[in-house]
Amino acid sequence: MLVKTYGSAVYGISAQLITVEVNVGQGAKTQIIGLPDNAVKESQPRVNAAMKNCGYTYPRKGVIINMAPADIRKEGSSYDLTIALGVMAAGELINPIGLDDVIIMGELSLDGSILPIKGALPIAIQAQKDGFKRLILPVENAREAAIVKDLEVYGMHTLKEVVNLLEGSATIERTIVNPRDDFADGIQQLAYNFSDVKGQENIKRAMEIAAAGGHNIILIGPPGAGKTMLAKRLNTILPPMNLHEALETTKIHSVAGRLGSNASLMAQRPFRSPHHTISDVALVGGGNHPQPGEISLAHNGVLFLDELPEFKRTVLEVLRQPLEERRVTISRAKFSVDYPCSMMLVASMNPCPCGYFNHPEKECVCAPGVVQKYLSKISGPLLDRIDIHIEVTPVNFDELNSTNTKPEEKSEFIRERVIKTRDIQNKRFKDLPIYSNAQMESNLIRKYCQIDHAGTLLLKNAMTKLNLSARAYDRILKVSRTIADLDDSEAITIVHLAEAIHYRSLDREAWGG
Repeated sequence: MLVKTYGSAVYGISAQLITVEVNVGQGAKTQIIGLPDNAVKESQPRVNAAMKNCGYTYPRKGVIINMAPADIRKEGSSYDLTIALGVMAAGELINPIGLDDVIIMGELSLDGSILPIKGALPIAIQAQKDGFKRLILPVENAREAAIVKDLEVYGMHTLKEVVNLLEGSATIERTIVNPRDDFADGIQQLAYNFSDVKGQENIKRAMEIAAAGGHNIILIGPPGAGKTMLAKRLNTILPPMNLHEALETTKIHSVAGRLGSNASLMAQRPFRSPHHTISDVALVGGGNHPQPGEISLAHNGVLFLDELPEFKRTVLEVLRQPLEERRVTISRAKFSVDYPCSMMLVASMNPCPCGYFNHPEKECVCAPGVVQKYLSKISGPLLDRIDIHIEVTPVNFDELNSTNTKPEEKSEFIRERVIKTRDIQNKRFKDLPIYSNAQMESNLIRKYCQIDHAGTLLLKNAMTKLNLSARAYDRILKVSRTIADLDDSEAITIVHLAEAIHYRSLDREAWGG
């Protein structure tokens, strides 16, 4: 008897329908064809044991399982449940009626319980597009899949439960979530707050400008100055994600298996902080079975690289193209996948190996030339993609002693100003495929960043006297445009330009000795 069941394969952040054809006939062994990997081939003993422990007997005949399209490689153990139900229906152990309009995915344990899978949200989206009415998958993945409208999602614990649902012998409630309510509740949950940071008003101002314009930023300062503490609070002042951004971000984390059990739509912007020993593949994505890297997991959020010079040079260089194109393409011989990676880069570093160059109190013990050698670990092309360079100085005791200082401004108030500034940019770029000042190309800079004669003289003098590099020119204009937007000013004034010039520390040729 021939029976068809339906599953789905995840490629990139999209899914594709997979038809599992099961034929029970002559012979004595099971064959799985259709370009399966080892995990799929090993499904037969798992299915056999799961059926036995749920009260069913695996057919004692030849079983041929074909996974179509046959020219696409099938990977992972998430087809166990799809194969098991096909085998049971083809072996006349259950009624095959009801399998035509349902996508079935899940990994089977030997006792018949169903284990969670990766990529449930892309699978649900594709199932709805392909016209399927129901989706059966592990209970841990049900809430993320139930985000999709017009699709009945059932979260299951065991193989026996799935059989009862398909045969109608048990009433099982579908999983229903309201993504808008979950999203609205999650937006207000901030793990950190800028009010926790004492002092550092100039750094907070730089972080606000970076958030308002979508600018990449690097913090340079001695150990304990608060660089990491400030970076962790940046995404609390970024504008809340809209539903489209939340859905796209959730899809990436679903494919990577990072959502966790019973997770729904992500409401908070992601904050990723990989260790400096990370490989280039782990950062940008890839592997034998391509998976999104840290830069894609930070999509619509913040990628924080602490101790930037300690990262391997090859790792930092792979960032250059994704920072410009905001997309990563991973190519293989027979296919390629795209992962979006539109994120803000926040980096921090010590000014020298000992950490105390330019410290107001402690003396640097590095040998002559060591500071410049340390800074040269970061290439010019990478620094070219970082708009704001700011020096972080240590906080003194009076600022740390909260009893003697006024309350610090909360993230919520800073975020309001950032949202207002982003609205100005949305109107400015409404007919363009960009959303922030940081993404402006040369032609847009000339159009929207015009300065008067006094501003031109100031910028010229700054380039000459401070030994600023030529690459700083466009960055200064972009940042000054954002500062003007924060002030709700149509024109870029000398005040805006002067502040933007202040944020180019590493472009000074004499910096670092």
